[in-house]
Amino acid sequence: MSDTEEDSTCSDSWPINEDWLMEVLKKHHEVRSGIKITEFKVKQGCQDGVNNLSDILSVSVAYEFERGEEDDVRQNLDIVIKLLPQDPFSRFFVTEAQFDLREIKFYTSILPDLMAFQEQHIPKDHGSMVISVPTCFYTQYAPAGSAQQSLGSPDSVESILVLEDMRSLGYKGANFTSGLTIGQTEGAIRAIVTIHALSLGLKIKKKVDLNEKYPFLFQTTRATESYQQLVEQGMPQLTRFLEHKPGYENELKALGRIRPKTKQLIETLLQPIEPMGLITHTDFWCNNLLFRSESDRTDSCTILDWQMVTYSRPTNDLALLLISSIPSDMRRQHTARLLDLYYGALKSYCLKMDVDIEADLGYSRNKMDWEYRQSLLLALLLCIGSVDIAIGNPAAEQRLLDVLRDFYDEGILGLEGCV
Repeated sequence: MSDTEEDSTCSDSWPINEDWLMEVLKKHHEVRSGIKITEFKVKQGCQDGVNNLSDILSVSVAYEFERGEEDDVRQNLDIVIKLLPQDPFSRFFVTEAQFDLREIKFYTSILPDLMAFQEQHIPKDHGSMVISVPTCFYTQYAPAGSAQQSLGSPDSVESILVLEDMRSLGYKGANFTSGLTIGQTEGAIRAIVTIHALSLGLKIKKKVDLNEKYPFLFQTTRATESYQQLVEQGMPQLTRFLEHKPGYENELKALGRIRPKTKQLIETLLQPIEPMGLITHTDFWCNNLLFRSESDRTDSCTILDWQMVTYSRPTNDLALLLISSIPSDMRRQHTARLLDLYYGALKSYCLKMDVDIEADLGYSRNKMDWEYRQSLLLALLLCIGSVDIAIGNPAAEQRLLDVLRDFYDEGILGLEGCV
């Protein structure tokens, strides 16, 4: 699991300058001239935390459209600039695994395709489906080893992603310690089901292989290797933690039996079960989400950080969200209803595209339950790979212990019905 814009440090090696910002604004407004920057401020993406996948800058720009004798139009823009991490090890890790490429391609390839597909295949009287991601203003991809130079002042090769700062629109990060509220969880599910449904519709209606159409997706072999490395780092830490927790001997033994099989399990569980393979976020937890309370007591959700975008099972996103990011009592009490919410929305959205997931694809609520059970095991392994996020945080530690206890009692740690 990766951190978000709100959990990032900035790069001091590249001061943002006016010329660079001018080029971004010209591209955003699709003009070649007529823009005058009056003021801009640059600060860290947030005050605390480190994001190993990006360095983050937050920039506020005040500017004018120059219109000759007419009054100039004054505007303000708040943006987030995502750069490669300056730490050499993290930079190599990101570029070698192409995390920067995947996120840039999500905004420049997948997102425009989904928007165009919706425009073409969903009648206007059926209502549009809101794709809840930040607006992208500018991208630049520099492959590892490229001689390409960055726009503006940096001397080193750089991949750059410039996004709308959703915090300026009232969105805020969730509290990982306390976990998501039920309204936030429902908002997150409504946000991800839109991406799932549109990508499934694109695949079915256009008869395209999404892995071939988007070769930059986190392919199963490479993703398995990356996740396996994280699990191997996190499992000893989790083992030491459980050894000091009386009453968890059974869970500890079960994890010991799973450990030699984790690579095979990850590879198996990442594989989509056709015909329901679709675009998944694959890092879908609360720290990659922003929320805004609406007047009707619902929560809007914006999804960030698409570095791990994958062709996989829809239940993989649901499982990671529900076991990592909501309080144990809520997970135990509301999981069935939350899965109902997802399934109902998926079915409804697909029907708008003239795709019946039950009649045409043979999918059912029972099949989703079966896949969700499998996805719970994958979600647990991903959480183990990032267990350092939870350990040291009493509330998060207890959520982890509750998940382990529940998974043992339900047979998931025994791999019953999971493979």
